[in-house]
Amino acid sequence: MELKKESIQVQKEKSRAKSQITFDEDFNVPDAKPDVGRLIQHKGRIIMDDVRLADEKGILKGNLEVDILYVGEESGIVSSMTAKIPFEETLNLKDIVNGDKMCLKWEIEDLTIRLIHSRKLNIKALVTFFATVDEICQIKIPVDLNESDISVRKKKVRFMGLSVHKKDTLRIKDEYTIASNRPDISGLIWYTMDIRGLDLKPEENTVKARGELSVFVLYEAEDTEAPVQWLEYALPFSGEVECEGCAEELIPDIEVSVMHQSLEVKPDADGEQRIFVSDVVLELDMKFFQEEEKDLVTDVYTPVRECIPEGRTEVLERLLVRNFSRCRLSDRIQVKETQGKILQLCHSQGKVKLDKTRIVENGVEAQGVVMLKILYIIGNDSMPFYSMEAMLPFIYVVEARGIREDSTYSLKAELEQLSAAMADGNEIEIRASVGLKLLSVTREEIFVIDKVEEKPLDMKKLQAMPGILVYMVKPGDELWDIARKYHTSIEELRVLNGLKETQEPEPGTPILVVKKVEGQIK
Repeated sequence: MELKKESIQVQKEKSRAKSQITFDEDFNVPDAKPDVGRLIQHKGRIIMDDVRLADEKGILKGNLEVDILYVGEESGIVSSMTAKIPFEETLNLKDIVNGDKMCLKWEIEDLTIRLIHSRKLNIKALVTFFATVDEICQIKIPVDLNESDISVRKKKVRFMGLSVHKKDTLRIKDEYTIASNRPDISGLIWYTMDIRGLDLKPEENTVKARGELSVFVLYEAEDTEAPVQWLEYALPFSGEVECEGCAEELIPDIEVSVMHQSLEVKPDADGEQRIFVSDVVLELDMKFFQEEEKDLVTDVYTPVRECIPEGRTEVLERLLVRNFSRCRLSDRIQVKETQGKILQLCHSQGKVKLDKTRIVENGVEAQGVVMLKILYIIGNDSMPFYSMEAMLPFIYVVEARGIREDSTYSLKAELEQLSAAMADGNEIEIRASVGLKLLSVTREEIFVIDKVEEKPLDMKKLQAMPGILVYMVKPGDELWDIARKYHTSIEELRVLNGLKETQEPEPGTPILVVKKVEGQIK
């Protein structure tokens, strides 16, 4: 018996691992840097040097780089330095083989800097690494039978087939010329860069990107009474990444991570140092799925011989809901006046952290915080720069009609907008917008028939069965089940009982059944 099969391409998770690294290191201030009087701000990033798979393990090598902004102990000069802490970690990943590719993400859960004395700092951090290894599977499913005298039972299955999986990079490079009323740039002290409102859309053989690069800079100025200048600006950007096979109707699932970012100074046409050059490289792990529908052969039979389907169970994912929501937040934060009254806010920066997500009725509830850092100046000419940290909690339900407890979902959160303004002398008003992207799928187990074994009928068993009988239909019964059980055909049952095409009998209905192979038994 020959089954007609079609091949479908799906993605399956092959292995997953999670690991945490705890850092607790002392760092000596470089000789060229002034003594530390007071810490202002810090930021951390992970730089990977080597990521590879070997012997069911993922081997990671890299550095935790920590940038530190501080005020000098004697001179009161604002300065910065970078600490590099190397690490090597091994992740246990079962069932991987040569050629597998690992998707690696990480999160700096906690980072604290403590001043031991003016020439030594203590750095503590907790970094969590998440690794997954996926595999692309070609599943052959039976869609029909090449024999007309055998009855075939089918059902329609919907699933998300993997159309494209590609990794690539997107480079965002731009220039910003400072205003004419600002002094020339003598040197960079500190900067932060954030991608806001990143929108990635699939089109024909390409992925279009647009968003905004938000930059804050502290720099040393030439020939001015105020040696430290600050400014912030936003640069809208657009770009595209080639992606063969991509199309607008596909379902995107794109992981974005920052591979590199830098800010440099270059001269303008007059040779004056007045231009900032920003350079950001994003790594895109792009997966695009397509909703497909197939007729799956679930059973076969014939009244004249026994058919025994043999196969295996597969799990297919079907799209349940895609949704994008915005959670708008506003609050007022009390400022401690231990250092003095705030004269001006310089910069506010935030990061979204999801603490908990759970499925609720027709939605997914997200609980998290926007972690804030606010840089400001006070009325102290010798040490004007100070920083404070705060948290803005939120609870928001992303709509997902039809979602169930056993549904699978991914929820990504990003900070789209953030603003801080002085409300009065001791309060800061915060406004923020958090974007929440939800992708939810349902998983369905299906039995995939590989082959059908044919055997002669058990004639003794058939002879013991009545040649004609009246069967009372039970809940859940279909004509297919009745016909297969009593060795007749669906068409025969319809004719004998006056049933229309596609009509199924109601539970409790008496059905006349005549064994079709009765005349062949001797």
